[in-house]
Amino acid sequence: MAKLKILEFPDPRLRTRAAPVETVDDALRTLIDDMFETMYEAPGIGLAATQVDVHRRLLVADVSSEKNEPYVLINPEILEKDGVAVSEEGCLSVPGYYEEVERAEHIRVRFLDRDGNEVEMEAEGLLAVCIQHEMDHLEGKLFVDYLSEAKRGRIRKRLLRDRRHQAADVA
Repeated sequence: MAKLKILEFPDPRLRTRAAPVETVDDALRTLIDDMFETMYEAPGIGLAATQVDVHRRLLVADVSSEKNEPYVLINPEILEKDGVAVSEEGCLSVPGYYEEVERAEHIRVRFLDRDGNEVEMEAEGLLAVCIQHEMDHLEGKLFVDYLSEAKRGRIRKRLLRDRRHQAADVA
């Protein structure tokens, strides 16, 4: 397995709409394993392929505290959603920032699992929020898009400034 580089906002590649996965094969399963390793090490609870510069409709998630309930969603599609949940979200592509975002509290989603089998699943609470967050990435959308223009601009400036300082410290 290999740790992958996570793209960070405002990288324009995060705005790429992901293409459907055509074939579930060993190469895809290796990518899935690498995504889990990257997500757990970050640490995070979800990761979309777009975030590691692979523009395919694939996400991984594990919201368990023991990190022993992994989910793989290939070509996910939300069939139903209801309720409203407002929760604080963060993102591995927007490190260090957390803001309240409104999402559906309960979803029913259809996807392919890591073996290519079609699955329908219901999710609620944190898992539902996580899946919706990661599916946004597959559409080229980030949680900061739910924020005001001014707040998004401040986050962008701060992240760019922090990166410049890190680059200067390395040089």
